[in-house]
Amino acid sequence: MNIPTNLLENKKILLALSGSIAVYKSLELVREFVKAGADVRVIMSESAKKFVTPLTFETLTSNRVLDDTNESWVSDHNHIKISEWADVLVIAPATANTIAKLSNAIADNILLQATLAFSGIKIIAPSANTNMLENPITQENLKRLTNTNYTIVNTQVKELACKTVGNGAMADYMSIFHATARELLKDSFWLGRRVTVTGGGTREKIDDVRYLSNFSSGKMAASMATALYLKGAEVSLISTKPQSNLPLEINTFDVEDTQEMLECLSDSIIISKATLSCSDTVKPIHKKPYLFMAAAVSDYVPESVESGKLKKDKLGDAWQLPLKKNIDILNSIDKEGISVIGFKAEMDALNATKNATNMLNTKRLDAVCLNVLKDSSSFGTDSNAVDFITASQTTSIPRADKLTIAFEILKNAKKLQEQT
Repeated sequence: MNIPTNLLENKKILLALSGSIAVYKSLELVREFVKAGADVRVIMSESAKKFVTPLTFETLTSNRVLDDTNESWVSDHNHIKISEWADVLVIAPATANTIAKLSNAIADNILLQATLAFSGIKIIAPSANTNMLENPITQENLKRLTNTNYTIVNTQVKELACKTVGNGAMADYMSIFHATARELLKDSFWLGRRVTVTGGGTREKIDDVRYLSNFSSGKMAASMATALYLKGAEVSLISTKPQSNLPLEINTFDVEDTQEMLECLSDSIIISKATLSCSDTVKPIHKKPYLFMAAAVSDYVPESVESGKLKKDKLGDAWQLPLKKNIDILNSIDKEGISVIGFKAEMDALNATKNATNMLNTKRLDAVCLNVLKDSSSFGTDSNAVDFITASQTTSIPRADKLTIAFEILKNAKKLQEQT
């Protein structure tokens, strides 16, 4: 999924690097932050400088690296001013030693001093040998940080620098990127709200090797799920097309056909209605769940599914496949107490809006996102243009990358509920 170049525009990120070999992964993290439009400044401990030179990070960020040797009190190049400058502080990698000192408010180097001075949410990505990480004292230190204003991006199991395989490797840089972007972009309206997104074209079995489907790629649904996650929602993505580079905290469910999607969606809606979501207020409140139905569900399915593989010598020169009308998921689910946004793809530009409005009314939806396609090549692209249609108005969202489109859809969906 392409990250928009203005996703983190005007956001200020302070990246702190402690002395782990995983510091090389932070080079890619910095690149992603900068590519997304963020202003990034870096603090390095003396141990971190043994693995990667400050010049490398200065080249990537176009900002001077702060360390224990160059702090200045005649400019903002010091641990107090830089902590006041930042919108978010990310410590990646964070060694077991750094974690221990942070949990006890020890500030004996410039990285720890800046962290102690920063009053906002701090994101920490540990990196340590398995035994060091799983030591009960380290685990207790992590719990203490979690109970304050730290967000922990969990480690992963893989081969470590010590040549052993185990838990302790720093999280993938995109996981840290997503956690940081979520902190910077969260919206109190979406924060803690349970949202379900469906995507991809259903695959209706003909026999054990063939199926009936369509060209839907599932990319728009993945973009919707990602945008919702970054806004703070609790997201479930039900799709026939698994996507890469999704935030790991998104609950993903892989399905094949209409019946599987309907069953999974019905369960998700029940859970959404039953869950009390906590907003950023002190008192937990129930937030109305949302459903974004971006899946392309087959209109017709085979009358029967054959076992094994149908043989062409038995089918003959012409094969007539009997079809029957499929279940209409949007008409089948219980929409009481949830906001439902449908998606409609049309190739008939003259009647597209009329057909979308008809869908809005007959299926009792809150809004429809209309996408007018040129031909089959329009599927699977990385950009889109959408008309957000409600009972009272139509808002045109001009062509852009799909994540940008998703954010615009969320903006309109939020306005819709605020007006009711």
